[in-house]
Amino acid sequence: MYQGKVVVITGASGGIGRALLQAYAEQGATVVAVDKAKEVEVVTSRLQAQKYDVHPYVCNLSVPDEIVKMFEQIGESFGRMDVLINNAGFGIFVSPYDLTVEQWDDVIHTNLRGTFLCSREAAKMMRTHGGGAIVNISSTRALMSEANSEAYAASKGGILSLTHALAVSLGPDRITVNAICPGWIETGDYEQLRDEDHAQHPSGRVGKPDDIARACLYLTNPDNHFVTGIQLVVDGGMTRKMIYVE
Repeated sequence: MYQGKVVVITGASGGIGRALLQAYAEQGATVVAVDKAKEVEVVTSRLQAQKYDVHPYVCNLSVPDEIVKMFEQIGESFGRMDVLINNAGFGIFVSPYDLTVEQWDDVIHTNLRGTFLCSREAAKMMRTHGGGAIVNISSTRALMSEANSEAYAASKGGILSLTHALAVSLGPDRITVNAICPGWIETGDYEQLRDEDHAQHPSGRVGKPDDIARACLYLTNPDNHFVTGIQLVVDGGMTRKMIYVE
């Protein structure tokens, strides 16, 4: 399905990023793994040892010039771009009374502006080769909140609006743009989760990074070109369950 396709994944060193990297590599894609942490080179070296076609790229997505340069180099190296997964992002969780402008800007610039700039640069290449697919990783915190999450929530909510705007703008170039809103995706020791953690979910379990990878593979499948501009909530039904504290 993805033989001969070039896939770019940002935030490739994290738990979800690693699952995405593994999934697309196993599908035969040429995968560019992007992260600001040098650890991405270690992650990709393990897959390269298994003969997968993966390539690390260190880039700080809060710096616009680095993003433009990265996509220029990807174009020079591979000549095309078929799939972009905007997975990179982080949050700063402090009281809104204490949240500084610098902290706000750091989150917004990385999560939201970085997603736009990566999408813009990727789309420039995609439209010259018949189209492509972009998936933006948002969050269920774009739909519901907990205290002290203002910057993160704003960035993820902005990603949802950006997604449907880009879907309309890029549709004529046969580029689909969709968003995934992960819920609780455990990237640590899954075995340490409690029964009550799993019980919060109608699915009966907490999510795993592979759940997000499978959703991405669906949205970037060329046969699913009719699916664009959506927000796919992957949370085991947690946001639909009312929880009362007795």
